[in-house]
Amino acid sequence: MSVILAALTSDPNLLRCELHRLEGQVLLHGEPRANAVGVGAYAQEEVLLRRFSSSAALTVDSLAPPHESEALLFHAGQLPVGLSLEENTQPFRSRRWLFAHQGGGQGLEPVRASLLESLPDHLRRQVRGGTAGELLFAVFLKNLRELGRTDDPRLEPEVAGRVLAETAREVARAAAQAGAARAPTLNLVATNGTLLAATRFGELPLSCTRLEGTAECELCEVTPTTPETQPAVSAHRRRRTVVVASHLKRSAGWVELAHGHTLAVGPDLQLNELSGP
Repeated sequence: MSVILAALTSDPNLLRCELHRLEGQVLLHGEPRANAVGVGAYAQEEVLLRRFSSSAALTVDSLAPPHESEALLFHAGQLPVGLSLEENTQPFRSRRWLFAHQGGGQGLEPVRASLLESLPDHLRRQVRGGTAGELLFAVFLKNLRELGRTDDPRLEPEVAGRVLAETAREVARAAAQAGAARAPTLNLVATNGTLLAATRFGELPLSCTRLEGTAECELCEVTPTTPETQPAVSAHRRRRTVVVASHLKRSAGWVELAHGHTLAVGPDLQLNELSGP
């Protein structure tokens, strides 16, 4: 099963430190082993993607970008034979948006054509690969476009969260109308570098936590005895980071999203949980 890890932090200079804190808490590997791994992050106005053919050698520390970044989105999954790594590896990107999907895509095959037909031409042309995730991303962008909020830097996290949840419900309704025996699993995560939204739709777990600031950091050699006059001490005390993960090594301090619930997080890093239609 595919793996998702996402983070939104208050201090882009300390994203590397925050990922280091997760090393003993999250897993980057599912079963079967991934053959398509991607990680997206932000470098000021740019969105940068890295892709790998295996997650075997990756650690949480190694996901840190070589530059400051407010957000990060990681996905590791199994691509069917014949699908290219370049076109089908999540997360997918469109302008400032990064998007990832966890769950089986087979249940969406009966509605792929109708979902594509519902897209405006420019989004339909963006669906170049054969995965469900890319199609789901296009549906999400379509719904944002209908609100006129696709590139809105002031987009409220709750609005993004509700659009993400409606995307899952729209696709589930289409699958049910097509006679699917069971609802597809649609765990979806999206970020534009300023906000983070995650929705759980199905039986696969999706959990979140908020890392609070401390005056300790192994990477920066900040310890309880480091003088308070050092700028690194106050920076590490102020840092906060919200993390969403599908695979945990330990669950202490994490909250599992309920089926049908959505997490919406903005720059204030408050955990806003939305439920229902």
